[in-house]
Amino acid sequence: MSEPTGAARRRGPFKVGDQVQLTDPKGRHYTFTLEAGKNFHTHKGSFPHDELIGAPEGSVVRTTGNVAYLALRPLLPDYVLSMPRGAAVVYPKDAGQILAFADIFPGARVVEAGVGSGSLSSFLLRAIGDSGMLHSYERREDFAEIAKGNVERYFGGPHPAWQLTVGDLQDNLTDTDVDRVILDMLAPWECLEAVSKALVPGGILCCYVATTTQLARTVESIREFGCYAEPQPWESMIRNWHVEGLAVRPDHRMIGHTGFLVTARRLADGVEPPMRRRRPAKGAYGEDYEGPNKG
Repeated sequence: MSEPTGAARRRGPFKVGDQVQLTDPKGRHYTFTLEAGKNFHTHKGSFPHDELIGAPEGSVVRTTGNVAYLALRPLLPDYVLSMPRGAAVVYPKDAGQILAFADIFPGARVVEAGVGSGSLSSFLLRAIGDSGMLHSYERREDFAEIAKGNVERYFGGPHPAWQLTVGDLQDNLTDTDVDRVILDMLAPWECLEAVSKALVPGGILCCYVATTTQLARTVESIREFGCYAEPQPWESMIRNWHVEGLAVRPDHRMIGHTGFLVTARRLADGVEPPMRRRRPAKGAYGEDYEGPNKG
């Protein structure tokens, strides 16, 4: 049985073509690709790539200025934050939430709209494996080209489970029996009719939006559409901690708001969602409220 795509690039000594992440004494990262005969240059001196080729991961190299750098392969969360960008990337904290709460499993059939720079595509492909299917749709050809390069650079070549289509999801979607749909776009509610036909009963729709107005319209549109269980909206934040002897405190900076996530389960055809028992707050729906699709 052959190794999963990209697995060989994650094991063993450093090889030509490997991505290397150097960490300096101040914790700053520098990422480059190993090439025989090349030198890595910093303002603290240089060292030859050949010094790392054949060395085990976790080695320490010193520059001509006698500065030590720790050499490791970049983790996927490191890679997506340093890769070339066309659009903003889905941050690792949000990608991890999507993988967990959209229940992305090996072999899953997934449709993604809004590829951006390929960050989430890389996470999804690693989760579904070679036996799954990820069909990604991106409106902009320039973004699609950047995403394609980033994904192939990470996996060491084309991924057998990935298909990338340039165009609008609602105009081009032909996939059926889809397990999961991930929408990272300005107006995910415009795609509800198309993705609802593609999703299997029990399948999960996951939307990633940036603003509270998008969040409100997405949630209300899913409720109004009628073939989903109650949508679940949330956001996540990360706060690192400084630990140095007795000085244990939260860091002064944190990764705060990046986006909102909404998940909803597809119901069987012809089934109406159960009546919501939670009473809305007084005034939540005023007399002039006409639903999420007003205007």
